[in-house]
Amino acid sequence: MPMNAQYRGPIDLPEVIPVFPLPGALLLPRGQMPLNIFEPRYLAMIDDALRDGHRLIGMIQPDAAHAGPVDKPPLFKIGCAGRITQLAESGDGRYLLELTGVARFRIEQELPVKTDYRQCRVTYAPFADDFIARKGEDDVDREAVLKALRSFIKANDLKADWEGIDQAPNEALVNALSMMSPYGPPEKQALLEAPDLKTRAELLVAITEIELAKNNTEGEPPLQ
Repeated sequence: MPMNAQYRGPIDLPEVIPVFPLPGALLLPRGQMPLNIFEPRYLAMIDDALRDGHRLIGMIQPDAAHAGPVDKPPLFKIGCAGRITQLAESGDGRYLLELTGVARFRIEQELPVKTDYRQCRVTYAPFADDFIARKGEDDVDREAVLKALRSFIKANDLKADWEGIDQAPNEALVNALSMMSPYGPPEKQALLEAPDLKTRAELLVAITEIELAKNNTEGEPPLQ
């Protein structure tokens, strides 16, 4: 999804952003994430993001490993900022929108705010390479990724747009598969925090192989 704004580095992004905690949600740079917004606090968050001109939302997962209040759970330290690139009103009080990933961030401080939604001071500096499209593509073992994908699709009796997959650049392929993967929050967080595209691809393949092996083991008849 093309963006009207151009982000060349961390200095182009605001230090304080609203954050949207959502378990299992993974946004990566230049990836697209559809969202159905209906809670009043997040409707207000979208309105404010549009009003301030940045149109940025920080997607982040709650950290279930640490106890906290239900309405304000602890957060992982790393998320991804996305720009609102599509928005439609549903007619029944909801926003249907699409975020396009810009860059990952690390939370430095959650701020005491009057808004019902949470806001954090963040830094993008550790992820400066996120601003460089297709960085590290040549290091990706594309065949290993495609082999794992084929095995997953076969095991789950799914269909795939192989023409689109074959045409996708390595960055788009690896990030899209990571975002769409059916794995749990810990695995999604590991994919998010991978230091580079090559490592993310290797991790995606490893997680897929583990899940396939687990399913095969569970499907075996019991020993007599």
